[in-house]
Amino acid sequence: MKKIAVINQKGGSGKTTTVVNTGAYLSLSGKKVLLIDLDPQAHTTIHLGFNPSEIKKSVYDVLVNEISIEDAMVQTKMKNLFLLSSKIDLASAEIELVNTIGREIILRDALKKYKNLFDYVLIDCPPSLGILTLNALTAVNEIFIPIQAEFFALEGLTKLIQTIKIIKERINPDIEISGVIITMYDQRKNICKEVLQKVEKHFKDKVFKTKIRENVRLAEAPSFGQTIITFAPNSYGAIDYKGLVREIIRGETHEKNRIRQRPVKLDNAYNPG
Repeated sequence: MKKIAVINQKGGSGKTTTVVNTGAYLSLSGKKVLLIDLDPQAHTTIHLGFNPSEIKKSVYDVLVNEISIEDAMVQTKMKNLFLLSSKIDLASAEIELVNTIGREIILRDALKKYKNLFDYVLIDCPPSLGILTLNALTAVNEIFIPIQAEFFALEGLTKLIQTIKIIKERINPDIEISGVIITMYDQRKNICKEVLQKVEKHFKDKVFKTKIRENVRLAEAPSFGQTIITFAPNSYGAIDYKGLVREIIRGETHEKNRIRQRPVKLDNAYNPG
């Protein structure tokens, strides 16, 4: 099970759009996917057509009331796509958990029993570095950072990277920034090209080749409670997220092959004579 936190402290980076549409295309490719809406604004929940005020059990209940993920999650309109939803109650979780021992690893422990149930878990993180985000960062192996191609794109990233480094050193040694996604890209704009160069200089080969272009359909889809697959399947947004998922799956296949080859190399190198 690949567990990925999608995170950026800066609003408007395309975080929720990336979680929803990446998850949708992964599920369309036959992968079983769980989306976790860890943002009290519940944008992922709304994007998928659910009304937060009508939700009985959510990620809040998993974190605070210790119910199982299986009891709280719901299936979306897509066959292999499941949601652990959010609602406004989640805003109080940071306060309610402040005196709880092990409060930063509750989500990690809750996910353990489902490692053979899902192929991917994608977490939509809140735009802050509080207990909710710490729960995401201790629960995952990978981090995707969506970065909008505009002037203030890199603002706040230094603090985020410092936090990830601390989490890696103290709590979760397996965590890595494995993907950076350029969003709202327009190749006609010089600022977009400049931001891309800066991001590639800093993150190097972690930047996905697929860039998510500016697309009004991506902005409209949430208000209809739909993914881009059903809302505008021929739009730039659909084409780009489909391409992004191809890259993700290609990277997964490459990693599996690399790991599979390791024992062969070790066996060949070992000769007791």
